[in-house]
Amino acid sequence: MICRQCGTEIADKALICYRCGTATTEAKYKPPAPKPSRTPLVISVLALVVLLIVAVFLEQTGTGDVPRLTTWIAVGVAVLVVALRAYARRR
Repeated sequence: MICRQCGTEIADKALICYRCGTATTEAKYKPPAPKPSRTPLVISVLALVVLLIVAVFLEQTGTGDVPRLTTWIAVGVAVLVVALRAYARRR
Protein backbone atom coordinates (compact mmCIF):
# COMPACT_ATOMS: atom_id res chain seq x y z
CA MET A 1 0.00 0.00 0.00
CA ILE A 2 1.18 3.54 -0.69
CA CYS A 3 0.65 6.34 1.86
CA ARG A 4 -1.78 8.91 0.47
CA GLN A 5 0.08 11.77 2.18
CA CYS A 6 3.80 11.17 1.63
CA GLY A 7 3.89 8.33 -0.94
CA THR A 8 5.91 5.92 1.22
CA GLU A 9 5.28 2.21 0.73
CA ILE A 10 3.71 0.78 3.91
CA ALA A 11 2.26 -2.59 4.96
CA ASP A 12 -1.21 -3.47 3.67
CA LYS A 13 -2.57 -3.88 7.24
CA ALA A 14 -1.02 -0.66 8.56
CA LEU A 15 -3.34 1.72 10.37
CA ILE A 16 -1.02 4.72 10.04
CA CYS A 17 2.01 5.62 7.97
CA TYR A 18 5.21 5.04 9.93
CA ARG A 19 6.88 7.98 8.22
CA CYS A 20 4.34 10.81 8.40
CA GLY A 21 1.69 9.45 10.79
CA THR A 22 -1.26 9.86 8.42
CA ALA A 23 -4.14 7.43 8.96
CA THR A 24 -4.67 4.92 6.16
CA THR A 25 -8.49 5.00 6.47
CA GLU A 26 -11.11 7.53 7.43
CA ALA A 27 -12.43 7.46 11.00
CA LYS A 28 -15.69 5.55 11.49
CA TYR A 29 -16.91 7.84 14.24
CA LYS A 30 -16.32 11.55 14.49
CA PRO A 31 -16.43 13.16 17.94
CA PRO A 32 -19.29 15.61 18.51
CA ALA A 33 -18.47 19.28 18.23
CA PRO A 34 -17.93 20.92 21.63
CA LYS A 35 -20.76 23.11 22.82
CA PRO A 36 -19.86 26.71 23.63
CA SER A 37 -19.93 27.43 27.33
CA ARG A 38 -21.75 30.40 28.81
CA THR A 39 -20.06 30.04 32.19
CA PRO A 40 -17.34 32.70 31.64
CA LEU A 41 -19.95 35.26 30.56
CA VAL A 42 -22.15 34.58 33.59
CA ILE A 43 -19.18 34.78 35.95
CA SER A 44 -18.03 38.06 34.41
CA VAL A 45 -21.49 39.60 34.73
CA LEU A 46 -21.82 38.48 38.36
CA ALA A 47 -18.38 39.88 39.18
CA LEU A 48 -19.32 43.20 37.59
CA VAL A 49 -22.52 43.36 39.63
CA VAL A 50 -20.64 42.65 42.87
CA LEU A 51 -18.04 45.30 42.08
CA LEU A 52 -20.79 47.84 41.34
CA ILE A 53 -22.40 47.06 44.70
CA VAL A 54 -19.04 47.58 46.42
CA ALA A 55 -18.61 50.90 44.58
CA VAL A 56 -22.06 52.08 45.71
CA PHE A 57 -21.25 51.05 49.28
CA LEU A 58 -17.99 53.02 49.18
CA GLU A 59 -19.82 56.06 47.86
CA GLN A 60 -22.22 55.91 50.80
CA THR A 61 -19.44 55.86 53.40
CA GLY A 62 -18.63 59.46 52.45
CA THR A 63 -15.14 59.53 53.97
CA GLY A 64 -13.44 57.98 50.98
CA ASP A 65 -11.62 55.49 53.20
CA VAL A 66 -12.04 51.89 52.18
CA PRO A 67 -13.11 49.65 55.09
CA ARG A 68 -10.88 46.60 55.57
CA LEU A 69 -13.80 44.17 55.11
CA THR A 70 -14.73 45.75 51.79
CA THR A 71 -11.15 45.43 50.57
CA TRP A 72 -11.05 41.74 51.45
CA ILE A 73 -14.42 41.13 49.77
CA ALA A 74 -13.21 42.80 46.55
CA VAL A 75 -9.97 40.79 46.61
CA GLY A 76 -11.90 37.57 47.28
CA VAL A 77 -14.26 38.20 44.38
CA ALA A 78 -11.35 38.94 42.04
CA VAL A 79 -9.53 35.75 43.08
CA LEU A 80 -12.74 33.72 42.68
CA VAL A 81 -13.35 35.08 39.18
CA VAL A 82 -9.78 34.35 38.08
CA ALA A 83 -9.91 30.82 39.54
CA LEU A 84 -13.26 30.00 37.90
CA ARG A 85 -12.12 31.29 34.52
CA ALA A 86 -8.93 29.23 34.73
CA TYR A 87 -10.99 26.16 35.64
CA ALA A 88 -13.38 26.80 32.73
CA ARG A 89 -10.46 27.01 30.27
CA ARG A 90 -9.04 23.65 31.39
CA ARG A 91 -12.30 21.83 30.69
